[in-house]
Amino acid sequence: MTVLLAVLALCVLAGLWCVAVYNGLVRARNLVVEARSGMDVQLKRRADLVPNLVETVKGYMGHERGVLESVTGLRAKIDATADPDSRLAMEGQLGTALSRLFAVAENYPALRASENFLSLQQELAAIEGELQLARRYYNGAVRDFNTRIQSFPANLVAGSFGFTTAPSFEIENPADRDTPKVRFDAGAGS
Repeated sequence: MTVLLAVLALCVLAGLWCVAVYNGLVRARNLVVEARSGMDVQLKRRADLVPNLVETVKGYMGHERGVLESVTGLRAKIDATADPDSRLAMEGQLGTALSRLFAVAENYPALRASENFLSLQQELAAIEGELQLARRYYNGAVRDFNTRIQSFPANLVAGSFGFTTAPSFEIENPADRDTPKVRFDAGAGS
C-alpha cells in the first residue's frame, strides 16, 4: 500500500511539474509574440512616414530617382508580403535604403534646410530609436524562450507539445556590420 501511494505521489508530482513547465513555455512564447508585435508597431510607424519623406525629397532631387525608387519599391514589397520573417528581412533592407537616402540628401543644402524635411528626419530618427529598443526586447524574449525550449529537462515537455525555437532578428547584409568609411572632400570647406 505504501509503495502504491509513493508511486501515485510521484505521478502527481511529475504531472504538476509538466504543467508548470508547459505554462512557463506558453508564457515565454507569448512574450515573443508580444515583442514581435511591438516591433511591428514601430515598423508600421516607419512605413507610414516613408511616403511623406519621399514626397518631400522628390522635389529637390529629380535626378536621384534610383534611391527614391529603392525606398518606395521596398516599402511596397513589405506591404505585399505576408510572411513575417521575409518582412523582417525586407525591413532591414529598407533601413539601409533610408540611410542611403539621407546620405544623398546631404548633397542638397536647400533640402537639408527645409523645415518639413528636418521634421520628417527627426521623426524617423525617433522611430528608429524606438525600433532598436523593440528589436532588443524581441531578441531578448526569443533568447529566453529558446533557452527554455532547449534546456533539459524542459526540452522533453517542449518537444512533446511541439514548441519550436523562434528566429532572432539579425542583420541580413553582412556589409552593414562594417565600420562606415568617412571621407572629407578637399574643397568642402572653401
